[in-house]
Amino acid sequence: QVQLVESGGGLVQAGGSLRLSCAASGSIFRINVMSWYRQAPGKQRELVATITRGGTSTLPDSVKGRFTVSRDNAGNTVYLQMVNLKPEDTAVYYCNAEIMRRDLQSGTFWGQGTQVTVSS
Repeated sequence: QVQLVESGGGLVQAGGSLRLSCAASGSIFRINVMSWYRQAPGKQRELVATITRGGTSTLPDSVKGRFTVSRDNAGNTVYLQMVNLKPEDTAVYYCNAEIMRRDLQSGTFWGQGTQVTVSS
Protein backbone atom coordinates (compact mmCIF):
# COMPACT_ATOMS: atom_id res chain seq x y z
CA GLN A 1 0.00 0.00 0.00
CA VAL A 2 0.91 3.67 -0.23
CA GLN A 3 0.76 6.31 2.48
CA LEU A 4 1.15 10.08 2.42
CA VAL A 5 1.92 11.75 5.73
CA GLU A 6 1.89 15.53 6.12
CA SER A 7 3.63 17.48 8.85
CA GLY A 8 4.55 21.06 9.70
CA GLY A 9 1.18 22.65 10.29
CA GLY A 10 0.43 24.83 13.28
CA LEU A 11 -0.62 28.21 14.60
CA VAL A 12 1.19 31.28 13.35
CA GLN A 13 0.59 35.01 13.39
CA ALA A 14 -0.20 36.93 10.24
CA GLY A 15 3.00 37.66 8.37
CA GLY A 16 4.63 34.52 9.70
CA SER A 17 5.95 31.46 7.90
CA LEU A 18 5.44 27.72 7.91
CA ARG A 19 6.94 24.85 5.96
CA LEU A 20 4.77 21.83 5.26
CA SER A 21 6.19 18.45 4.35
CA CYS A 22 4.55 15.40 2.86
CA ALA A 23 6.35 12.08 2.72
CA ALA A 24 5.15 9.19 0.62
CA SER A 25 5.97 5.64 1.62
CA GLY A 26 5.05 2.09 0.75
CA SER A 27 5.07 0.14 -2.47
CA ILE A 28 6.14 3.00 -4.75
CA PHE A 29 7.66 2.63 -8.19
CA ARG A 30 7.34 6.21 -9.37
CA ILE A 31 5.68 9.43 -8.23
CA ASN A 32 4.50 11.77 -10.96
CA VAL A 33 2.65 14.99 -10.11
CA MET A 34 2.53 16.03 -6.46
CA SER A 35 0.14 18.70 -5.25
CA TRP A 36 -1.06 20.61 -2.23
CA TYR A 37 -4.72 21.41 -1.65
CA ARG A 38 -6.43 23.24 1.17
CA GLN A 39 -9.92 23.33 2.56
CA ALA A 40 -11.24 26.03 4.85
CA PRO A 41 -14.38 25.49 6.94
CA GLY A 42 -17.49 25.76 4.81
CA LYS A 43 -15.51 26.04 1.58
CA GLN A 44 -14.58 23.68 -1.21
CA ARG A 45 -11.15 22.13 -1.39
CA GLU A 46 -8.89 24.24 -3.60
CA LEU A 47 -5.61 23.58 -5.37
CA VAL A 48 -2.71 25.48 -3.85
CA ALA A 49 0.34 24.17 -5.70
CA THR A 50 1.39 21.50 -8.18
CA ILE A 51 4.84 20.26 -9.08
CA THR A 52 5.81 17.78 -11.75
CA ARG A 53 8.49 15.15 -11.38
CA GLY A 54 10.78 17.39 -13.40
CA GLY A 55 10.24 20.29 -11.01
CA THR A 56 7.84 22.48 -12.95
CA SER A 57 5.50 24.18 -10.48
CA THR A 58 2.16 25.88 -10.84
CA LEU A 59 0.48 28.05 -8.21
CA PRO A 60 -2.70 30.14 -8.29
CA ASP A 61 -2.49 33.92 -8.09
CA SER A 62 -3.86 33.87 -4.54
CA VAL A 63 -0.61 32.37 -3.21
CA LYS A 64 1.90 33.16 -5.93
CA GLY A 65 4.84 35.07 -4.53
CA ARG A 66 4.12 33.83 -1.01
CA PHE A 67 4.11 30.03 -1.41
CA THR A 68 6.81 27.90 -2.96
CA VAL A 69 6.50 24.21 -3.76
CA SER A 70 9.48 21.89 -4.08
CA ARG A 71 10.16 18.16 -3.99
CA ASP A 72 12.81 15.60 -3.27
CA ASN A 73 12.32 12.74 -5.71
CA ALA A 74 14.83 10.50 -3.97
CA GLY A 75 13.02 10.96 -0.68
CA ASN A 76 9.50 10.82 -2.13
CA THR A 77 8.76 14.09 -0.36
CA VAL A 78 7.06 17.33 -1.37
CA TYR A 79 7.33 20.61 0.52
CA LEU A 80 5.25 23.77 0.70
CA GLN A 81 7.08 26.82 1.99
CA MET A 82 4.62 29.53 3.03
CA VAL A 83 5.66 33.07 3.91
CA ASN A 84 3.75 36.24 4.67
CA LEU A 85 0.80 34.14 5.79
CA LYS A 86 -2.63 35.74 5.98
CA PRO A 87 -5.69 34.82 8.06
CA GLU A 88 -7.41 33.70 4.86
CA ASP A 89 -4.74 31.01 4.46
CA THR A 90 -6.25 29.23 7.46
CA ALA A 91 -7.32 25.76 6.34
CA VAL A 92 -6.53 22.09 6.47
CA TYR A 93 -3.76 21.44 3.94
CA TYR A 94 -3.73 18.13 2.08
CA CYS A 95 -1.01 16.45 0.08
CA ASN A 96 -1.95 14.66 -3.12
CA ALA A 97 0.20 12.51 -5.38
CA GLU A 98 -0.16 10.52 -8.58
CA ILE A 99 1.74 7.33 -7.87
CA MET A 100 2.61 4.25 -9.82
CA ARG A 101 3.03 1.32 -7.44
CA ARG A 102 5.53 -1.48 -7.81
CA ASP A 103 2.76 -3.65 -9.28
CA LEU A 104 2.59 -0.95 -12.00
CA GLN A 105 -0.90 0.06 -10.98
CA SER A 106 -1.41 3.83 -10.80
CA GLY A 107 -3.64 5.87 -8.59
CA THR A 108 -4.15 9.16 -6.82
CA PHE A 109 -3.44 9.23 -3.11
CA TRP A 110 -4.22 11.73 -0.35
CA GLY A 111 -2.67 12.50 2.97
CA GLN A 112 -4.68 12.92 6.15
CA GLY A 113 -4.26 16.70 6.23
CA THR A 114 -2.48 19.15 8.51
CA GLN A 115 -4.10 22.20 10.09
CA VAL A 116 -2.70 25.66 9.40
CA THR A 117 -4.15 28.49 11.46
CA VAL A 118 -3.12 32.10 10.90
CA SER A 119 -4.16 34.58 13.57
CA SER A 120 -4.66 38.25 12.83
